Amino acid sequence: MLIVADENIPLLDAFFEGFGEIRRVPGRSIDRATVEQADVLLVRSVTHVSRDLLQGSKVRFVGTCTIGTDHLDLEYFAEANIGWSSAPGCNARGVVDYVLGSLLTLAEIEGVALAERTFGVVGAGQVGGRLVKVLQGLGWKVLVCDPPRQAAEGGDYASLEHVIAQCDVISLHTPLTPSTRHLFDRQRLEQLKPGAWLINASRGPVVDNQALREVLLEREDLQAVLDVWEGEPSVDIALAELCVIATPHIAGYSLDGKQRGTAQIYQALCQFLGQPASVSLDQLLPAPWLAQVSLSASCDPAWALAMLCRGVYDPRRDDADFRRSLVVSGAEQRTAFDLLRKHYPERREIDGLRVQIEGQSPELRQIVAALGAQAL
Repeated sequence: MLIVADENIPLLDAFFEGFGEIRRVPGRSIDRATVEQADVLLVRSVTHVSRDLLQGSKVRFVGTCTIGTDHLDLEYFAEANIGWSSAPGCNARGVVDYVLGSLLTLAEIEGVALAERTFGVVGAGQVGGRLVKVLQGLGWKVLVCDPPRQAAEGGDYASLEHVIAQCDVISLHTPLTPSTRHLFDRQRLEQLKPGAWLINASRGPVVDNQALREVLLEREDLQAVLDVWEGEPSVDIALAELCVIATPHIAGYSLDGKQRGTAQIYQALCQFLGQPASVSLDQLLPAPWLAQVSLSASCDPAWALAMLCRGVYDPRRDDADFRRSLVVSGAEQRTAFDLLRKHYPERREIDGLRVQIEGQSPELRQIVAALGAQAL
């Protein structure tokens, strides 16, 4: 069996060497010639897997080690009887940590208390749903907009218009579909509340990047955090300069999330082939650099929240790395974007942290529980 795989997928050998030959290829370089003799194709979001790519090849299974599937031609897979799997939820926690770190940075710059803001989460799937749970666990006011889920389940959801009108912070976590492309167009961007914060860690085209750049130039009261961009790896450098935090599509790039994605695709391939899984992620994840912290019950809860989040992950480092890459343009900028992703430093997740609280503090225990960390 020949497996063609994006070179940036971690633990390829550990999970897949038992199936046959593994051929590593840069994700953006995968073409018809690359996959012609492959039995299995493993990708990330940068590879568009279409009829044009696969027709005439031997590929019978496609796995994407990512949450999204907008880069997969699922209709063709069904027509050609090609098995496939994504990795739903694999990097959801990493994205939640990214949003928390961004909120802390914005709050510091603006000098506001996060607990006094109203948060809007657009898209309540694997990522957005977990973010909602964390924000509500912290006792913050959250409005949730997810029309497909509302239609299917009912429940207490808000319209997008209501979220835009009422929320001080809007975080986007929708998949990219024809209905969500430019969901935030110029008209909706202009309707944002005075002083609103917009965070996009979903897909770049969910926000009209040109319109956002123009609106940010017109309205200095608005703040934006962008991890995703229209036309990646090309980036609107002028827009990036206007963002409080700008990063190269790494919100979900925790070590845990990336390796979890590989493990999910391995399990899916085992199921597709009708054979038992023999490799477990628990055997492969290294110990975290920061495993445990101790807090005095007398410490300030706001300080504790910031310390716990930033002790594990602070997006300002990624913002600084990205901005240094933007001093070039054209092909050099696109190459730099991919290199930042390829050589991304090790980063863990907050819910792997153990927290010892010295004394009695219900507020601290609420924070630790909301973050998903383990209180000792």
